[in-house]
Amino acid sequence: MRDDLAAMADAAADEKVHAALSQIGTLHDARHVIFDDDTRFMFASVFDGSWDTYIDDFARTVVGARFDKVFSHSEGFPGIKDPGVKDWFLAHQEPAGVFVSAYPDLTVQQIYKDHRVDEAFQEVLDTPEFRAALGNPANAELVATPAFQKLLEEASA
Repeated sequence: MRDDLAAMADAAADEKVHAALSQIGTLHDARHVIFDDDTRFMFASVFDGSWDTYIDDFARTVVGARFDKVFSHSEGFPGIKDPGVKDWFLAHQEPAGVFVSAYPDLTVQQIYKDHRVDEAFQEVLDTPEFRAALGNPANAELVATPAFQKLLEEASA
């Protein structure tokens, strides 16, 4: 299992995996942990939406094959495309005692959008045209608004 996890970590840069995760667009993070002298394994992930949809989404992409590879080391794992896989996962899950999120109200799609908007805005900030527009008296009223000032402060932070 350690070898399979290491191979999976090496493949994390795989464009097909990134494309699948972007297409699915709901996974915040995932982790695999082997513990108790290599006798126990934990998989934990944070995702948007329903658990059923999450499993279905992974089963239909290249990520499903990675699930099969890793979970094949677990007793009785039927395979990610098996109709009984959700029952198997449910029978082996444990609820988190405490869960804390730094951004509980943001979905992966919102985070992706925020990143795209930030990149575009940073590109605009670096143009001479933007600097000229800031100094144009015709824009003084807009530039002086608290919202615009806040935007400029956040951009420079």
